Amino acid sequence: MSATPSKTMAALWMAGWLSLMLVMAVAGRETTRDLSVFQIMEVRSLIGFTLLLPIIYRAGGFKAIKTKRLPQHLARNGVHYFAQLGWFYALTLIGIGQVVAIEFTMPIWTALLAATFLSERMTSWKIAAVVLGIVGVVMIVRPATGEINPGQLIALGAAIGFSISMALAKSLTRTESALSILFWMIVVQMVMGLLPTLYVWTWPSATLWGWLFVIGVCGTFSHYCLASALRYADATIVVPMDFLRVPLTATAGWLLYSERLDAWTVLGAALILFGNLLNLKPIAPVPARAQ
Repeated sequence: MSATPSKTMAALWMAGWLSLMLVMAVAGRETTRDLSVFQIMEVRSLIGFTLLLPIIYRAGGFKAIKTKRLPQHLARNGVHYFAQLGWFYALTLIGIGQVVAIEFTMPIWTALLAATFLSERMTSWKIAAVVLGIVGVVMIVRPATGEINPGQLIALGAAIGFSISMALAKSLTRTESALSILFWMIVVQMVMGLLPTLYVWTWPSATLWGWLFVIGVCGTFSHYCLASALRYADATIVVPMDFLRVPLTATAGWLLYSERLDAWTVLGAALILFGNLLNLKPIAPVPARAQ
């Protein structure tokens, strides 16, 4: 169910994604101190499912999320579930700024997958946006690159999983609504995480319930924003916009957790922003062949 292509609409939906993901990173950091990652993910899905029911009702009931592509939903959300587990677990081992920065090796894999399997066009501007974004990320993590720890490797594995999930989500937007994609994500992940959650369950405090609710809201509607953005533009346009999450998260880490913020972060953020501006440059039309 593709919409009329619009980089402006894609950028607006991605602004919602960026804001919600930033808040969720902070909430994830707070909850992983005391709760299992499985429990966090399951409560997030349950809250998301509850929040989604009124929207489904207003959209016409469960016929609005009916799908003929259940195997693709299962594949996409199975990969995404384990990538998300890795992302939350990495938050317990390294700083939130570094987790998000390492996550941004994702556009390399996403661009390759989208070009290979979705026949998306890799223009010179898209390539430049990805390259500048990656260089910016390397500059931001440069002070911490002297040694590799398990948290960094887990974050890298999560990034590869997210790239596969992104490519599969873009494929689904060709026939599925954003609401359908979001519903099946929540349901599949809720079923996958039920037994592990029951095994590790501990009752959260009132404060933790508050953070879990934040994760549920942000985790649900951030993916609605992402799926909507992918309806308006190629994955190779949408993903580089997400580079802005790196300097935003690094700033949050500095303000809330005293994580390092220096000239490398500022310079890296500038390159990321410039890459996004290049990525929004209109594609020149392909000249028609002479008859």
